[in-house]
Formats: sequence, C-alpha cells, structure tokens
Amino acid sequence: MTERILDELFAVIKERQETLPDDSYTASLFTHEKGENAVLEKLGEEMTEVILAAKDDDTDEIAAESTDLVYHLLVLFAAKEMDLDDLRDELAHRR
Repeated sequence: MTERILDELFAVIKERQETLPDDSYTASLFTHEKGENAVLEKLGEEMTEVILAAKDDDTDEIAAESTDLVYHLLVLFAAKEMDLDDLRDELAHRR
C-alpha cells in the first residue's frame, strides 16, 4: 500500500484542483489570490522547516516537515500540469 502513496496523494491533489471543494486546503492553494506564488511561498517555508529540523537533529520533525514539502511540491506539479512521470523520468535519466 505505501509504495503507491505518492500516486494516491497526487490523484487527490488533481481531484481537488478539478473540483475545488470549499473546505479543501489543497483547493485553496489553486484559488488563492496570490496564485502560484502561494504555493511557491509554502515550498520555501517547508524547505526552511526541513533544514531547521535537520539542524536540530530531530528525525521525527525532519520526516513531518519533509512530508509537507513533498505535498507542496506535488501541488506545484499539478499547477504546472506536470505529473509524477515527469519526476520518475528525470530520476531515471539521472540514474
């Protein structure tokens, strides 16, 4: 189950992007008045939090903040009309 979690999460993000439910944080990122900048700001914020957690050697916090970072990166992928195959292809190319 966990090996497909990124695919499942990305599917939910895409669904929220399409349906824009009022009570969805994900949908709010796509409809925010700041547009794409809202997502980019969140990415920067989450990266900073990962760095601080690493500096503090707090592995639980590293995992938690990295999860937030990956989530917001996937939101960016959706906003840019990219998908996980773009990431997989690049990783395979670099291998």
